[in-house]
Amino acid sequence: MKNFLKYREIWLLAGIVLLIGLISTRFPGFADPANLRQVFNDTSILMILALGQMVVILTRSIDLSMASNLCFTGMVVAMLNAAHPPIPIPVLIVIALLVGLLLGAINGFLVWRLNIPSIVVTLGTLTIYRGATFVVSGGAWVNADQMSPDFINFQRAAFLGLPVLSWIALLVIALFFLAMTRTQIGRSIYAIGVNPTASVYAGIDVGRTKFIVFCISGMIGGLAGYLWISRYVIASVEVANGYELNIIAACVIGGISIAGGIGSVGGAVLGALFLGIISNALPVINISPFWQMAISGSAIILAVVLNARGERRQGRIILRKAEAA
Repeated sequence: MKNFLKYREIWLLAGIVLLIGLISTRFPGFADPANLRQVFNDTSILMILALGQMVVILTRSIDLSMASNLCFTGMVVAMLNAAHPPIPIPVLIVIALLVGLLLGAINGFLVWRLNIPSIVVTLGTLTIYRGATFVVSGGAWVNADQMSPDFINFQRAAFLGLPVLSWIALLVIALFFLAMTRTQIGRSIYAIGVNPTASVYAGIDVGRTKFIVFCISGMIGGLAGYLWISRYVIASVEVANGYELNIIAACVIGGISIAGGIGSVGGAVLGALFLGIISNALPVINISPFWQMAISGSAIILAVVLNARGERRQGRIILRKAEAA
């Protein structure tokens, strides 16, 4: 039981349950299964993006350009749909994935081949990709009346009681779980985060692996681009402006260590869900937007403190063993 409680995800899940219980005292209908399904659906895009960011952070890197990637890719597929409505939605999704992959590959190449710190690279591409959105669109918006019904309604269709968007999120979660726990690339990502130097001696190509994780985050940003635009039915340069902070916050709250090597798929998903519950619940119980930001920021700081204490505690245990030897 003691070992079971050591898992960060258990405490985070307990915190989410407690949060739902507290909110239910002010808004009894919040804990209804139908409403919780809606909260999950509302948070699905953030969950997907947090998973893409997670694999980057685990390698001691960061991708600040995910929201700009989302914006650019969403604009591209929206313009394609407006100009050529007969294009099937699966084809548009594949195009979104490929465009996102290209943008992620640019980040990965600069980090890998030119050895530029990821925070510098993605801070630059953050503005470049958003500027490119303006250039591609000419500053114009793509509105709901320009989008085809299939483009808008695909993710809203229900299957077994859940919208397609929720099923897409569940599929992405399952794929990331399998990749991080059952594949060589998943083990390499964790190894690089724990000790890049030792990873080289273990035969892991650190640069190539970082290139791959940026490609993954790029594809996730591309997928989210279609999902975001079709959900909110508007494409503009301002789409998801500043949303990269929410993505990183979800990872941090979920126990993904900024120092790399520590974190899990479950943690990233629960961190996103925690933020999703806050954003859905606080307006309902008449909490002002300023307090919403303060509460979210406090949760982030608390998560960072807990992460730091956990890592220090782990280090002290190793030191005692060394002294005892």
